[in-house]
Amino acid sequence: MELKINKNRLIETFTDLVKIDSPSGEEKEVGEYLEKRLLAMGFVVQFDSYGNLIASEPGKNHMLLSCHMDTVEPGRGIKPTIEGNKITSDGTTILGGDAKAGVAAILEGLQTAYDNGIDRIDLQPVFTREEEIGLVGAQNIDFDLIIGTHGVVFDGNGSVSRVFTASPTYIGFNISIKGRAAHAGVEPEKGLSAIRIASELIASLEQGRLDDETTFNIGRIEGGTVRNAVPENTLIEGEFRSHNLETIELLQSSVKAKISEFREKYPDAEITDSFRENFAAYKLTPDDPMVQLACSTMIDMGVNPTLETTGGGTDANVFNKHGIPCVVVGMGTNDMHTVREYVKIDELEEVAQFCLNLIAKK
Repeated sequence: MELKINKNRLIETFTDLVKIDSPSGEEKEVGEYLEKRLLAMGFVVQFDSYGNLIASEPGKNHMLLSCHMDTVEPGRGIKPTIEGNKITSDGTTILGGDAKAGVAAILEGLQTAYDNGIDRIDLQPVFTREEEIGLVGAQNIDFDLIIGTHGVVFDGNGSVSRVFTASPTYIGFNISIKGRAAHAGVEPEKGLSAIRIASELIASLEQGRLDDETTFNIGRIEGGTVRNAVPENTLIEGEFRSHNLETIELLQSSVKAKISEFREKYPDAEITDSFRENFAAYKLTPDDPMVQLACSTMIDMGVNPTLETTGGGTDANVFNKHGIPCVVVGMGTNDMHTVREYVKIDELEEVAQFCLNLIAKK
């Protein structure tokens, strides 16, 4: 007979977690809560120099169980409410299910295993900081402390049945344009509008979904000071993502070439650019052992897994880049990053049960 997780304890853990404010950069209190829980279960707990929580135990071939501790704004003073099968906020904040639903599921799986003394595999729970602002915690993790050889990152939207096995490379870029200020009503001909140059440049760049593997977006522009002055400065912030590395390289070359065109077109303007890889792509095949283990665990539970790719990034991008094959699974969250966010209790139970079944020795 399958050992079941404790539903009431799971809900209590989740609601306790979301009541702890932890916007990116302010995860200390959540870390202390997790440290206390993990120490009580016999793990050795360390915080690396960046504040990521890394738990470990003796053994070999450890499985990584990972989730991030931070949340987006508005995420302070969250008041969780249970309405039937849903947990919501009061509508003025996010709920914080991303990713505290995953954190709660991991804790419940571990706690149930510990309380019942089940024979399980060796584990390394890892909880990171500042995932929401560019996987910053994972990118600064002390990999000398990481002994996990494969793993699961609990950070997907929707049901646990969603198994994400691929994610794109993400390049962020800034373009800064300096023109020449002038009075817009008295002598506009003496000015050189940075906003006009920016608008022409933006219009020349193809945006949206470029192909099945690639997206391009200009997400933010900033420029000008007052309405009656020819704007001297403008900043353009954009990004492109692709599962195809060759496409990434071609896009970066294309954008740089377009910027060069505008330097020639507007020689009196100063146009500078910078490009940065926020995270690198990964792709696990259906026959990868970690994919197989996650899927077989779900099938044994009566859950039908679906293998998916995502256009977003998670800490799995970082772990996979470091040679630790990790899949991402759903954690029962819906409408993430909005005040409409909610968690389905039955789906949250399923995530915790998956965690328990995954770590139990077969």
